[in-house]
Amino acid sequence: MTDRIPARIIETVDPSQPIRLTPAQRGGPIHTRSFSGFFRNLRLLGGGLLMLLYFGTVWLNWNGRQAVLWDLGRQQFHIFGATFWPQDFILLSGLLIIAAFGLFFITVLAGRVWCGYACPQSSWTWMFMWVEKITEGDRQQRIKLDAAPWSAGKLLRRTAKHGLWLAISLATALAFVGYFTPVRELVGDLARFELGPAATFWLLFFTAATYINAGWLREQVCLHMCPYSRFQSAMFDADTLVVSYDAARGENRGARRKDSDPRAQNLGDCIDCTLCVQVCPTGIDIRDGLQLDCISCGACIDVCDSVMDKMGYARGLLRYTSERALQGGATHFLRPRLVGYAVAMAAMIGALAWALEVRPQLSLDVTKDRTLFRENTQGQIENMYRLKLINKTQQPRRYSLALDDGPFELHGPDEVDLAPGEIADLPVSVALLDPRQAGSHALRFEAHDVAEPASRVSTPSTFVAPARSPQ
Repeated sequence: MTDRIPARIIETVDPSQPIRLTPAQRGGPIHTRSFSGFFRNLRLLGGGLLMLLYFGTVWLNWNGRQAVLWDLGRQQFHIFGATFWPQDFILLSGLLIIAAFGLFFITVLAGRVWCGYACPQSSWTWMFMWVEKITEGDRQQRIKLDAAPWSAGKLLRRTAKHGLWLAISLATALAFVGYFTPVRELVGDLARFELGPAATFWLLFFTAATYINAGWLREQVCLHMCPYSRFQSAMFDADTLVVSYDAARGENRGARRKDSDPRAQNLGDCIDCTLCVQVCPTGIDIRDGLQLDCISCGACIDVCDSVMDKMGYARGLLRYTSERALQGGATHFLRPRLVGYAVAMAAMIGALAWALEVRPQLSLDVTKDRTLFRENTQGQIENMYRLKLINKTQQPRRYSLALDDGPFELHGPDEVDLAPGEIADLPVSVALLDPRQAGSHALRFEAHDVAEPASRVSTPSTFVAPARSPQ
């Protein structure tokens, strides 16, 4: 008979206590409770500045045009006094790398605080939740309203809520599309019902996306659609600051009178009020430990601190702290990975600043005609080219065109006047002065600003001559 390993049942839940599910575990709508505190005020300040930046910047003017505008038709990206072109898109990759290293740095330092304080999904969700509060009441009122049968009062409250949601969504879409189409013209066309099909489609698309994401999906976007929630835990270490419950201080949980001695009742500081669950925008119980759903917004810290104040206990039962600190050690802020991300980010910022400083304000593209060569009236071999010259400055400029040293002669305009942002398409020809030099030759077109000779560019090309000159 084969020996068997004895097994025994281990009870992980007290069978005498009812199982209490969090809103996230129940799968229903999450109704958050109103609260106040330091981290809420910090989030309101940061969110207010971001909203002002997003909604306000699109209305700024600069030298007679919109200050920030991605003009897709003319392929120009204006940022105040600077204009960027498709040839400058390499700078965008540098900006994205800086943003990535910045996200890595803040994640290793303080966990998922980007999600809780600056992510557009979270910011708009908090805004929509505020609309719910002013139209349907606080948490208990909204729960009762959900359970109540339909009536004129319920219909009026729901209509007001969804009307405000749609208004905010439309304003969000107008601002976003306004960064690609002049916003004043866009709003005027909307008021006159004269929008074109493209503008109408994108306004409807972004209005619907905002309304659905912030009004209906909410935390589901953070949990199931955002990749950051999946890989951010892999970047944590024992010194990362995350929202944590001090179980050594809080357990055992239980209700008690304010003037009672919890130690005499074998209780910790947690009074099991569940307010931390009620204010959580993702509906979790942070006392169960660090979870994928936590966006590090600090809401549970604010409400827990207020409860500790009322009970006369020290704050910090819930706090931003590290795993090492919870185990009695000291958090190490200067650690190799964190310093490495900071150095890489600083290096990329320096490189981007240098690239912006030396970025040429003149662009010269050369396209060779598909006809290999021809003979002109002087008996010289000629090749045809098209020069695309772009004035990237905000002032009118005069540019001089030339070839580098070699047995060639440029036939075309010597100087070109261009308005700010103007593109000149110039057909030119190049003649070979020495007919004995057959085959393929390298040559280089040059252009420089007549008023500022230091502002110059050069572009290489090739010249093709027959092996034997025609007779």
